[in-house]
Formats: sequence, structure tokens, C-alpha cells
Amino acid sequence: MAVTDRPAQRPRLPLIAGNWKMNLDHLQAVAFVQKLHWTLKDAKHEDGSVEVAVFPPYTDLRTVQTLLDADKIPFGLGAQDLSAQDSGAYTGEISGAFLSKLQCRYVIIGHSERRQYHAETDEVVAAKTQAALRHGLVPVICVGETAEDLEKFGASAVPVGQLDVALKDLKADAEIVVAYEPVWAIGSGQAATPEQAQDVCAKLRHVVAERLGQEAAERTRILYGGSVKSGNIASFMREPDVDGALVGGASLVVDEFAAIIRYQKHVGV
Repeated sequence: MAVTDRPAQRPRLPLIAGNWKMNLDHLQAVAFVQKLHWTLKDAKHEDGSVEVAVFPPYTDLRTVQTLLDADKIPFGLGAQDLSAQDSGAYTGEISGAFLSKLQCRYVIIGHSERRQYHAETDEVVAAKTQAALRHGLVPVICVGETAEDLEKFGASAVPVGQLDVALKDLKADAEIVVAYEPVWAIGSGQAATPEQAQDVCAKLRHVVAERLGQEAAERTRILYGGSVKSGNIASFMREPDVDGALVGGASLVVDEFAAIIRYQKHVGV
């Protein structure tokens, strides 16, 4: 069966992930998570219909993990980065082993801001992906093109190349998430069109199939990120190869993020 020839029913559980970036201290994080949970409960959100995950700063992780456990809040927990090393003299780095002990399920790897501001190469992203998997974490591998890349190579060439390097040494049973984030769309207010997102996400799924096999391609969730809002999320989620969203700024506004999570109810799909 071709990668794009899937049944009408969505075969993968949608994932809506909130990347807080460098925002919210641990006290603000408690208030935010509690309010988000209450907002979804008040709206009678069906927990099993969409997986929700939050990615706070490192200093918030223990506090948020304790809150999720104590209040039985059904959100996944993720970190925004990790070290390619497991331990040692690496001042300021965070091992995947530490994140596992904090019951993190996910970790973002290769975000465009890490690539831009910290000079992370495709090879560094690949090493961090391996580190995440060593410690039982699900890497959320971010790929995407800049405006210059878009003009020079088109929309898919750069993200396809980035993902190919990240996956080259993985086993077929590796659990990963891929996030397509066109750099030109992040924080710009100008999202890619659903058709653009679908085209690139379909090509990324083909990379997963080539590297890890067709079964892996069918189960791997591919997210779109870049100026995602409650007003455009449903249009992305109609596309067969878009399985969720990695949300930046909008994930810091409770009502907006809740509306994005509830895309199946507040806007027809």
C-alpha cells in the first residue's frame, strides 16, 4: 500500500504539543496546567480523542510532573532539549537519564531555534535522537526550511534531508515523532497552507518508510508547527499526513490552547 493510500479513519492518535520555550516559571506552570485542565474538563473534552503534551522549561519539569501525578491530569510531559551525552563533565547539559527519572515521555530535538542559535547540525540532531531513545524517551524530531531555503530549494528538500540524517542509524521499531516546522512561519503569524503542510508531511513519511520501513511510516505521527491557531488547526488536521501540531506562542494562552486541543468539537473536521 502506498504511503498516502490510507483508510478514511485516522490511523494515529492526534498529538497536540505545547512548546513553552523560555516562558513560565514553576509557579506559573502550576497555575497554567491546572487552568488548562479545568478548561478542558468544563468543555467536556474527551481525553482519549487527542493526546495533549506540554514541554516546559527544565526548571519546571519536576513541579509539573508532580502536579500531573497528584491530580491525575492526562497530559504527556516533555523536555525542550537534551544532551547527546549520558553523563560526565558537560556543564549545563541535561542527560536523557535525568528526564526519564522525571517521567518525561517526550523530548524536542533539533528545533529551529537550537539549530539557529546553538549551531546544532543534522549530525548533532542525530546523536541527540539516539540519546533520547537510549533512555526510553520519544524524540520529537524537528525539521524545516528557512525562507531562503524555500526560495532556493523548494519546501521539502531541506526538511527531507534533515530527517534522513536523523533516522539513518535507527532501528525499525524506534518510536519517534516528526515535527515539520517551516522556519519562515514560526512566530510570523503566517502559517503554511494545509496543502503545503500535507505535501511536505507526505514526503517526510516517505523518508520514514525508506529508513525504518512501511509499518513504522504508518504508525509515526507527523506534526505541523508554525503559527498554529485555533482558527487554522482544523484545516491542517483534515490532511491525511498531518497527525497533530507542535504549538509555540498559542500554547501559552489557556483558552487558545484549549481551543486548539478541542479542534474536533469547535470546528467540524
